[in-house]
Amino acid sequence: MASRTHDAAARPAWAPSARKPPLSSRMMRAIWRGLPAKRYDVGWEPGLVVPAGDGSPLVTDHYFPRADGDFPTLLVRSPYGRGLPWSPQYGVLFAEQGFHVVLQSCRGTGGSGGAFDYWRNEPADGLATVSWLRDQPWFDGTLGTVGPSYLGYVQWALALDPPPELKAMVVQVGLHDPHALFHSGRALRLENALLVGVGVAHQHRGVVPFAQAALRLQRRMRDIVGARPLRGAYASALGDVPWLDDVMTHPDAGDPYWDGASLARAAEGLSVPTSLVTGWHDALADQTFEQYARLRRTGGETALLVGPWTHTSALQQGWPEVFAESLAWLRAHLCGDRSGLRPTRVRVHVGGEDAWRDLDDWPPSAPPSPDATDATDATDATDPWFPTPDGHLTRSDPAAPAAPAGPSPVTPPALASFRYDPADPTPSVGGALLSRTAGPRDNSDLEAREDVLTFTGPALTEPVEILGPVSARLSVSTDTGYADVFTRLCDVDERGRSTNVCDGFAQLETAGEAPSEAIVPMSSTAHRFPAGHRVRWQISGGAHPRYAPNPGTGEPPMDAVGLEPTRITLHTGCALLLPHDG
Repeated sequence: MASRTHDAAARPAWAPSARKPPLSSRMMRAIWRGLPAKRYDVGWEPGLVVPAGDGSPLVTDHYFPRADGDFPTLLVRSPYGRGLPWSPQYGVLFAEQGFHVVLQSCRGTGGSGGAFDYWRNEPADGLATVSWLRDQPWFDGTLGTVGPSYLGYVQWALALDPPPELKAMVVQVGLHDPHALFHSGRALRLENALLVGVGVAHQHRGVVPFAQAALRLQRRMRDIVGARPLRGAYASALGDVPWLDDVMTHPDAGDPYWDGASLARAAEGLSVPTSLVTGWHDALADQTFEQYARLRRTGGETALLVGPWTHTSALQQGWPEVFAESLAWLRAHLCGDRSGLRPTRVRVHVGGEDAWRDLDDWPPSAPPSPDATDATDATDATDPWFPTPDGHLTRSDPAAPAAPAGPSPVTPPALASFRYDPADPTPSVGGALLSRTAGPRDNSDLEAREDVLTFTGPALTEPVEILGPVSARLSVSTDTGYADVFTRLCDVDERGRSTNVCDGFAQLETAGEAPSEAIVPMSSTAHRFPAGHRVRWQISGGAHPRYAPNPGTGEPPMDAVGLEPTRITLHTGCALLLPHDG
């Protein structure tokens, strides 16, 4: 039980509502398995009105344990409504474990007043809600936050200026940088934008309207992502969504439009204990790893759980593990019960052997320096695998022994090339998506395309294990001056099935015949390649509609009408950079 920080004698008497949670929430709760037994029956106060700083009403539901005594409070703020799945997953489940749960619709959604803005109102609205909590007779002065995705973003917003009552945070598959959700560099994450758009515009309206909107988007997806120009094409499925048009048409992170959007600074010096949860195929996994690194650098108390999940499956198939992790963290820091905490700071699922691993930190060994700009720095911290002209992948640099005496040639020799046609863009297959097609997938059909290069290592005589960040060193030239490069690590089994492990994306500009060189981050992984499997490096000119196709003309993808195919050439000096495996 949380220690009381507000004087009980000064609080007015509270008469708990006799209402039960919605029937739909109770029915969903009844079908979940693998969760702890409930401790308390749950009560429900729906439709409370919390005044924002400017007077806008923020509609709020209150779930609570039906028992005498003080209980800590969890704040959950959402732009996706207060019904399914948030009501059972957060309102009911946490209240029956001994927490007051305040589930609130962000302004402009779910009946709350004002207009929704993707980031500008959340810090002030969160603080206004805490101010309202202080006047509630059941609030004992101990506060935590919990929630996924944008429900994580509002937690970071509150942490910019954390109120003294805030004692713990649990950010699940969470967001802190909207620009990075919608763009990779200046490249548009097209599918992300459309799926976030349908979620924010329609999910808070209820299950049926949201399902209808999602189905409408699915039916029209091909026409939308193939439209020229892309600008405004989504309106046929989503209607007029002004904020979505804005985020899609401002690709530059330095544009004043994005001022204040990133909440990365919230983790710097944060004293609130923060638990982080993600999946290897979560579209926001890299943001979670950034959050963890910042908290560790500044000495914040933190923990990290990484499962074999996508953005959505973490809250579905992974929910028993995610809920147990979250509940243990909140009990430890809000109730003084540390018995459920694991002994190590980090727990990751290792692909290839389907096992969990407890680690002292992440990554377990030092990653490449973030300031590394040349091949020597990156290679010193990693295990490089080199492509050969005949499609092999080897740990021995085939170019190293043959370096001639005297000055180096102006242009390194060509290694392989392919033609990328934006009118027939290379499709995206699996990986870190928001859609139901996310996760590990068979890449065999993709790799049979002429616009996809593969370099494959020999059958392994013993397992190879990689834990940490993966990257690629690229040396690329083009005949148009513009190109995107999508680079992916795959695990090829004895039957030849190629399954994606992790990947990365970069936009390159080239001048003449001279190649551009870049180190491309490919996210992080914990994966074990069994003996008999092979390591494969896959390279293409895009992944559509995950990323908007590069038109090859230098025009922004949102406005481009003309399309020009590009010949992309890889040169010697390229390498796949894996974390040390031992």
